[in-house]
Amino acid sequence: MPFSPAFLDELNKRNPIEDVVGQYVALTRRGSNLFGLCPFHGEKTPSFSVAPDKGIFYCFGCHKGGGVVNFIMEIENLSYPDAVRFLAKRAGLEVPEDDAERSQYKKKERLWALCKAAARFFHEQLKTPQAQKAREYAQRRGLSSGTITRFGLGYAPNAWDSLIQAMTARGYEKSELLEAGLVLEKKDKGTFYDRFRNRLMFPIIDVRGNVIGFGGRVMDDSTPKYLNSPETIIFNKRRNLFAMNVVKKSKAGFIILTEGYMDAIALHQYGFDCAVASLGTSLTQEHADLLSKYTNEVVLTYDGDAAGQNATQRAIPMLERTGLRVKILRMRGAKDPDEFLKKYGADRFRLLLQECENQAEYRLRSLQMQYDLTVDEQKVEFAKAAAELISSYTTPVEREIYATRAAEMAGLTTDVMKLEVAKAFKKRTAKQKKAQERQDMEIAAMRQPKSREIRYDNLRSAVAEEDILRMVLREPALFDRAAGLTGAELSVPMFGRAFDALLDRWRRDLSVTPGALSDVLSPAEMAHLTSVLQKPDAPVSEQAMDDCLRIVREERAKRNTVDAASLLRMQEELRRKKGYGGT
Repeated sequence: MPFSPAFLDELNKRNPIEDVVGQYVALTRRGSNLFGLCPFHGEKTPSFSVAPDKGIFYCFGCHKGGGVVNFIMEIENLSYPDAVRFLAKRAGLEVPEDDAERSQYKKKERLWALCKAAARFFHEQLKTPQAQKAREYAQRRGLSSGTITRFGLGYAPNAWDSLIQAMTARGYEKSELLEAGLVLEKKDKGTFYDRFRNRLMFPIIDVRGNVIGFGGRVMDDSTPKYLNSPETIIFNKRRNLFAMNVVKKSKAGFIILTEGYMDAIALHQYGFDCAVASLGTSLTQEHADLLSKYTNEVVLTYDGDAAGQNATQRAIPMLERTGLRVKILRMRGAKDPDEFLKKYGADRFRLLLQECENQAEYRLRSLQMQYDLTVDEQKVEFAKAAAELISSYTTPVEREIYATRAAEMAGLTTDVMKLEVAKAFKKRTAKQKKAQERQDMEIAAMRQPKSREIRYDNLRSAVAEEDILRMVLREPALFDRAAGLTGAELSVPMFGRAFDALLDRWRRDLSVTPGALSDVLSPAEMAHLTSVLQKPDAPVSEQAMDDCLRIVREERAKRNTVDAASLLRMQEELRRKKGYGGT
């Protein structure tokens, strides 16, 4: 069941968009709007705007936009219902929900509380005599008591039901422990046993501070060495990163992405409070999106072996798609950051960070390693591959620098390598120009929305529908001119839903604002609507409304005529093919 319009009105009223956004973005007033650096993609010039009078935000760079609920969905990585709850809690409002929604959210709250209680249990167990090996392991790894406390490390006893007994004594059901991924069930016997046994435990905490799962490092020869919680309704390893709850407060200006918990923890202990680790999975686009909300630059510290290099090559384009700058740290004299810090200390690691390769250097050096440059044929192949790679670099300075670098690697003259790069760049540019011309023609012809979820099948009607919505949002009294019009008559389904919802609110004497549509339109649709509302204001008058309504009805009539004609043609075709109808 959707939230009631009256409740959403109160929610929006008590959460002014400029106040909410201002907690995440430094805003400066320019006229009636506020501007700042977009929190959703990297930029140096502010293109992120907030319109307090309309209750919307919009980024002219990445084209994200919507009302205050949409902003919280994006910035906090929340679903629509959870974003509403987040804002309700902020404003001290009680959320009216149906039984199913309330039950699902209560279940999540219950599992968050259970995982928090389990984390406390494991942390206390680390102090017991049974955890001696775990403490010795932590000491060998150089973990201080402060670090252990800061990250809430613990110990899962070497027993089948220690956690079960502790949690059931606190009132939790075994079925809840199963839902949280803390226990396993013997299917044939219907009995339960602890998932984590004899392991050093690492609580996994989301960006809002909820314990959502665990990782455990075994203290004997059992396998697997590292064990993570399974996917649950509160834990998704593709959407969360270890230590992100701490890193989101870092002032370092970049985030270090490591392969494992211990690397991330070691970096924090040595003063680098900007390190995160993936949760037993390769980097995903969801991870990249999460990182882009908190930084403009990511430093990759994957191992230098073949697997690490492959992981780096996969990660670079995912991170760059979100607008992040990517640098690659090459470890020297150690296999990972944890070992390096123990050997050489924080100052030497700081020097490594200063010497990080950008993705262009890394890709060229990685390409070099694929060829034997003492063989002439291999030199030729390397030169071609390097020219193709360098031609993709965006600035002439980059292309000149790396053409010179590639020439040195292959033992060729700089002029020869530059010539190869120029040929590759010319070919690439021609190809891109042709593609751009084709794209420009399509955009000019269709003026389609950026989101693939939304299509304008009738451009003339769609533009008029944009203006109708912009006008009624500025002057709701113009609904009087649209007497008899329904959303079903509009050519763009999302505009139809928005029109009906706004008309219903106007008739019920509720506020007619863009933010009130956050439960009617998807995030992509809300972003598109806010982009429409950012266009220069069209005249708002009865005549302008009448003109738009006329266009919508004319195009509707044409569609009906075409549909009728198409139906007649189909009937005629069937008569001809099947010989029915008396012929």
